[in-house]
Formats: sequence, C-alpha cells, structure tokens
Amino acid sequence: MSVAASISNVRPEPDKVLVDIADYVVKYKVTSKEAYETARHCLIDTLGCGLEALSYPACTKLLGPIVPGTVVPNGAKVPGTQFQLDPVQAAFNIGATIRWLDFNDTWLAAEWGHPSDNLGGVLATADWLSRNAVAAGRSPLPMQAVLTAMIKAHEIQGIIALENSFNRVGLDHVVLVKVASTAVVAQLLGLTRDEIIDAVSLAWVDGQSLRTYRHAPNTGSRKSWAAGDATARAVRLALMVAKGEMGYPSVLTAKTWGFYDVLFKGKPFAFQRPYGSYVMENVLFKISFPAEFHAQTAVECAMALHPKVRDRLDAIRRITIRTHESAIRIIDKKGPLANPADRDHCIQYMVAVPLIFGRLTAADYEDGVAADPRIDALRAKTVCVEDRGFSKDYLDPDKRSIANAITVEFDDGTKLKEVVVEYPIGHRRRRKQGIPVLIEKFRTNLARRFPAKQQRAILDVALDARRLEATPAHEFVDLFVI
Repeated sequence: MSVAASISNVRPEPDKVLVDIADYVVKYKVTSKEAYETARHCLIDTLGCGLEALSYPACTKLLGPIVPGTVVPNGAKVPGTQFQLDPVQAAFNIGATIRWLDFNDTWLAAEWGHPSDNLGGVLATADWLSRNAVAAGRSPLPMQAVLTAMIKAHEIQGIIALENSFNRVGLDHVVLVKVASTAVVAQLLGLTRDEIIDAVSLAWVDGQSLRTYRHAPNTGSRKSWAAGDATARAVRLALMVAKGEMGYPSVLTAKTWGFYDVLFKGKPFAFQRPYGSYVMENVLFKISFPAEFHAQTAVECAMALHPKVRDRLDAIRRITIRTHESAIRIIDKKGPLANPADRDHCIQYMVAVPLIFGRLTAADYEDGVAADPRIDALRAKTVCVEDRGFSKDYLDPDKRSIANAITVEFDDGTKLKEVVVEYPIGHRRRRKQGIPVLIEKFRTNLARRFPAKQQRAILDVALDARRLEATPAHEFVDLFVI
C-alpha cells in the first residue's frame, strides 16, 4: 500500500514575477522624455475617448454610484459628469467610458490589450488621494505622479503581453489591466514593496474573465466595460491590502492550484525584456478610426479606395484583404452581426463602411447605418488571406507592424491597384504625422461636452507639459466637471 507524499505547508518565497513587478513599481525611475511626452498625449486621448462615450446611452446607463444618490465626501470625480464616487466605483466609471467605443490606445503582441484602460484606477485613486490630502492639510499628488503611474502600468501590461498569450487559453486580456492597475495603485496608496507583492498576488488569484463576450456567437457590450471592471477590482484589492489583508506568494507556481497549472496549461510566463518605459514609447494610438486595431490599416486602405469605388459599388465582384494571422483569428467574421460590439470586431464591416461612405465613426456601428444593404453586400464579397510576411513583421519587436492590403476586382475583370498600409497613423513610426491629428481628436471630443471657455481652460493645462505635470490631480480632474 503506497502512502501519498505529504504536501509541505512551509510558505514559499514570493514568485519572481510578483517580485519583479513590485521592484519595478517601487524602485524604477522613469527618465525617458519620450515616455513622458507620449504619456501626456495618451492622457488627453484617453480622456477624450471617455468624453465621446458619454454620448451613448448604452454606456451612460452603467455610470454613477452603485446605490443611486450616493455622494462620497472628497471622492473621486468622473470626467464629463457630476458624479463624485468612492475610488473603486469611480475607477469603473472612468474605465468603462474610456473603453466603450474601442478608440483608446492599443498594444499588440502575443496578447493584445489597451494599456490606457489602467487610467481608470490610476486617475480615480490619485484624485481621491489628492482631495483627502488637501482636506487634511497635506500636499496633493501632482499630475506628474499620474503620468509616471501610467507609464509603469503600460509597461507591466505590455511586457507580460509580449510573449504570453492569454487569448489562446480562452482568457481575456483584462487580467493584465487588473494586475498592472493593482501594482501602480498600490504604489500610489503608499504600500510597501511586500504589500505590493501581496496585492499583485490577489489580482492573479481571481478567476479571470473569459473571452466569451469578444467572440461569435456571443460578442456583446461586456467587452466595453470589462476593463473598467478590471481596473476597479484592482483598486479594491489594493485598498484591502492597505488594511492588512494577506497575499499568496506562490499564486502562479503552486502545483495543481496555481495560475500556471489551473489556467495556463502548466506553462510559466516568458519575458522578452525587463521593465522600463518601452511600452509607452511604442504604444499604438487609435487616432482616426474607432475600430479594433488589427483593422486600422485596412480602414486606411479603404479610405484611399473610396473615391475610386463609390460610384461602382454594384460592379464589385471581389474584395481581397491581405492581412496578418491575428486579424484573421479575431475579426474575420461572416454571417449576421448582432450589435455594435459585433460590428467593430468585423474587418469586413470596417472595410465596407469607408468604401461606401468615405468615413468610419462610432455612429457607423449603430443599427441605423448597419441597416444599409450595401454593407452586407460588400461583406459577402470580401475575403481575408494571410500574408506570412505581415504576420512575421507583426511580431518583430523592431517593426511591430499591423499591415493590411486591399485589392478590389470588378465584374468586367478589371481590378484596382492594391493599396497597402503597413503602419497605422497611431504607430511610433508615424508620431510626427499622428500627434497633431490626435490633438485635434481631443479638441473635437472636448467640444462634444464643454462650452468654449471650459475647453480653453482644459487645453491651456493639457497641452503645456510643465504646467500639466505640476497641476494637482484633483484640480486637473475638476477642469472636466460639467
């Protein structure tokens, strides 16, 4: 009769992944001017995306306190609204608006994601801490601390994503929002290195979201609030550790019960590079089109083709999209599209609209536009084929392209010259071209919500790097109260 080996109950040293995150958050000093400049542009672009989302009742119905009428003294405010909430619910509100229209920044690697989703937790926490500091006669946090936290949250989420695909095991990328937000929020709260390790371990212990809501036949609006939920959960976990809640040191590596064995097929995380400021410097901005990022260059191609096809739509026989593997896996979609969340993750839809109308806006995913029969007619004629060179360059750390090419063929046998775009306007390689357009996007989004005087007051601070960094976090947020 064999006797099972007893399991050691000696508490292990924390997993290296947890330690590396905590050490980075506590010890690393960001010195990159490019990272801070990009973070400033990321801040205004992200807030602008949130302001545009406030025009959509599907989003605004989820906002406000959990219990209607609740106001939190010295609570965090939600830009573009009059809500003043506890930092957990404020993080959800801000995070949901940021992500609602799929228009904020993107990171593409083995895993995908939107690092500015972390701003929900970062800004809510910084705002809440600053208001309470002033009320107690202490100094508030400056926006420079917010920018630093953004850079570090981007880095944690993006570096883990480089080599580790959560989508291939059915998990949603918002797990990385939760982990990154937990780490930087814990640092803003003043937690020690060991407490930050505990907090990050709690983020990994959670069961993690399935990608069900991002894929046919279940694509739905949860994909627009999932990141808000994740960054709010991060604030909640960090606050629990601030009160002394314990962590779980081998949350990743524990045999049978750890993250690797339960959710990652027993495979430990791989890392391509140490944490620094690489992700913020290389982040992809969605500047021109609210569309899933793998389709951004396809939309640029379609916009270029619009003048040549708009009067010949009925004569089109075939549209060929030469693309990369990730685009085929995520957004190559046939059949009925049930809602806006379904449509902004269908490359055929995102190409058909600009071919027909010469535009692609958030409103173009709504039912009224989607009812135009020409869209589904073009979708039915559109095929995607993988270009292995595009797939290779997509993963190349020195290129990080997101290439698409479109060829249009007509019934008479003629075809237009293929249009190719390898790098979208939001790519690091096109920053000089992209940033002026990004600022104009921000101006447009401010005008959706605020009178001219308030727009000018926001722009005076937001576009002045030194002034922005020195502005107390709560005073900056107050600029956005309407």
